[in-house]
Amino acid sequence: MALHEQSLTYVRAISPYQPGKPITQLAREMGLSVEQIVKLASNENPLGMSPKARAAVLAGLSDLARYPDQFALQQSLAERTGLGMERVVLGNGSNDVLDLIARVFLAPGRSAVFAQYAFAVYPLATLSAGAEPIAVAARDYGHDLLAMRQAIRPDTRLVWIANPNNPTGTFLPHAQLREFLQGVPADVVVVLDEAYNEYLPPAERVETIAWLAEMPNLVITRTFSKIYGLAGLRIGYALTSGDIADLMNRVRQPFNCNNLALAAACAALDDHEFVAASYALNRAGMEQIVGGLKRLGCTHIPSHGNFVTFRVADAVLVNQKLLKQGVIVRPIAGYGMPDWLRVTIGTETENARFLVALEAAL
Repeated sequence: MALHEQSLTYVRAISPYQPGKPITQLAREMGLSVEQIVKLASNENPLGMSPKARAAVLAGLSDLARYPDQFALQQSLAERTGLGMERVVLGNGSNDVLDLIARVFLAPGRSAVFAQYAFAVYPLATLSAGAEPIAVAARDYGHDLLAMRQAIRPDTRLVWIANPNNPTGTFLPHAQLREFLQGVPADVVVVLDEAYNEYLPPAERVETIAWLAEMPNLVITRTFSKIYGLAGLRIGYALTSGDIADLMNRVRQPFNCNNLALAAACAALDDHEFVAASYALNRAGMEQIVGGLKRLGCTHIPSHGNFVTFRVADAVLVNQKLLKQGVIVRPIAGYGMPDWLRVTIGTETENARFLVALEAAL
């Protein structure tokens, strides 16, 4: 019997996560210089990383012979959230945290519920634990909470919810979300993935952390990869009950967050000016991109993140034409949306470059 056949069947069933095309790869493929390429595929912060975080990284270079100490970041997050440090779990990006949750609660014979068109890591983490993924048909490209509630079975142990959702950008009003959470069985854990929470306008923001006091089965996950600009350092975290956090820490790898990421995240939390500038740039860029898509006759899904998903007649062809012009966006056929592309909001210049390239591609 071949070695691969000795592996777990549910591992062989997993389709590997496909990241956005790297700039250097496109440069090699198309014979372009790196400077000619605009990447708007992975929802990264076009302003780069926080200046305070950059300074913290440079200062931390002298102490890399030491193993990481998570205390400072856990303490900072605990102070900002009003939770005890024992309720904060750090991860190598929020994807790592999502995987920890799956490893704690999922196994063969169990199931997890998530929405169609939701983040690709949810079925991946579910399958990697040997559990059954239950994808619930979307409603207007977002979560159908009533259908998701009805999809929960006696063997269901996790429900995954992204708000705002990636890759569609849809948003669940917090009143609807809270009502749903209150109706979920107490023995089912709900993961509320808020990777794009900081991009919500003030009128749509609710401090969901307050819900943890009455919902011990709730896990909130957030990341430093988006508005804080630390995607390359990989740092995220979960906020939950002390009991769930304790279980997650039992399966968490020692030192899963490196020294530079920890230092950068601590500094980024205090760089309020950078966060405000990133938010403002995203709001202006969203108007620029959406206005351009409307002018070109492209249907789009109203977004509450830092990206826009739009429809074209031939997404494969249009994407290829964009790549030849040095513009990288994200095809999302893997999400079951073969006629759609997702573009990250960039700087004003990058957005303009994308729109010119798109018009030529169309």
